Amino acid sequence: MKAPVTAAAAAVLLVTTGSASYAREPRADAACAGQLIANPGFERGATGWTAGPRIVVVGDEARPAHHGRAYAALAGLDVTHTDLLRTSVTVPAGCTLTLRFWVRTTTTETSRGDHLNVGLAVTGVPPKTYFALSSDGSPQWYQYTGTAAAAPTERVATVSFAASESAGNGVTAFDVDDVRFTLS
Repeated sequence: MKAPVTAAAAAVLLVTTGSASYAREPRADAACAGQLIANPGFERGATGWTAGPRIVVVGDEARPAHHGRAYAALAGLDVTHTDLLRTSVTVPAGCTLTLRFWVRTTTTETSRGDHLNVGLAVTGVPPKTYFALSSDGSPQWYQYTGTAAAAPTERVATVSFAASESAGNGVTAFDVDDVRFTLS
């Protein structure tokens, strides 16, 4: 008959052999905590993001960031074009993902032709546009939130901000800051 291994005996076994005779199971929810985006406030420029060369703004005293010194500025030129900003993260199995971000809209436009579409695409789920903001958004910072439910397998989540601007309607700028993917 084998004697049960005590904690002291296991410690001696670990020290002398380099391995333990048993292992503790990690907590299942340990991976479902924290924030995933490495540069949520653009303080390190476009690091971790796919962005155009003029999108990240640092230190604009006339239009300060929501938090810190930097933010992403999309559109704002009164020319027909689209600006794209996006990043992807890996979501562990069994975790719910919550997307939170802040947007400020400043405009001289009168026809509501400029838009900011915010999409959240998660592997295994059809992509979804969570928000479509037009030029009549708030000139103050406003927070938006979206959620992707837990799944039994690891997934990749991509958030994208696509600002579409038309020429001749006035200038609309969409500022984005403090984009966070948090797990629970």
